[in-house]
Amino acid sequence: MSLVTALVLAGTRPEGDPFAATFGVRAKALIPVAGEPMLLRPVRALLASPQVSEVAVLAQQPEQLAGILPDHPELSVQRSLGTIADTLSGVCNDPATRWPVLVTTADHALLTPAMIAEFIAAAQGADIAVAFVESTGLLARFPDAQRTWLAFGGGRYSGANLFFLGTPGAERAIAQWRSVESDRKKGLRVLAALGPALFMGAVLKLRSLHQTADALGRKLGIIIRAVEMSDPLAAIDVDKPSDHALVESIIRDSA
Repeated sequence: MSLVTALVLAGTRPEGDPFAATFGVRAKALIPVAGEPMLLRPVRALLASPQVSEVAVLAQQPEQLAGILPDHPELSVQRSLGTIADTLSGVCNDPATRWPVLVTTADHALLTPAMIAEFIAAAQGADIAVAFVESTGLLARFPDAQRTWLAFGGGRYSGANLFFLGTPGAERAIAQWRSVESDRKKGLRVLAALGPALFMGAVLKLRSLHQTADALGRKLGIIIRAVEMSDPLAAIDVDKPSDHALVESIIRDSA
């Protein structure tokens, strides 16, 4: 198995982030979780993962992160593009990219080396893979957890902020994402753009998550894989005050 290059998306909104402002910090990545900027937690998990060769933190304003990250030979901070889709498209089109690439986010405060290992192993051979958590396990442990659930035949799923870019072919999927990135209903817009069979299959819940990923891949001429994570904590990020309280309680209880 090849070692992966890991990217941590730590960008900011052009108009500022009200959530970060409530904590008196300039960027969401700097929101304190368990007494430290939350960006440190996924970075530390990646640096501790034997499958990861190097880690790059991407932000539109890298200077905001100055003095926060540890001095590590395998860690760098780089300037990102304006949007997530543009940044990932740039990675796919950069001849200097070292494949494969693992992408996560600064608010993935509960990320662990075990999650990383499971996802990378399951993503092998795909042009692009995306991690998901099915609702049953998460809600059994945290019935009040507020997530955005995507319904397919056989279950409801939340994204787990882990993406595997296996080859430059991943850009074909990212291009579809970029075309509707600002649309709140982008999931259905992407499916609608790719054809009525995919769109109706998702709306009517006739296809499973994996069938939908396979069909999307065939339509784009690449291999797309949906990876179901065994640890429901993989779906919990820090996106709002209730998430922050939940993550801090999980960390406190596990100490």
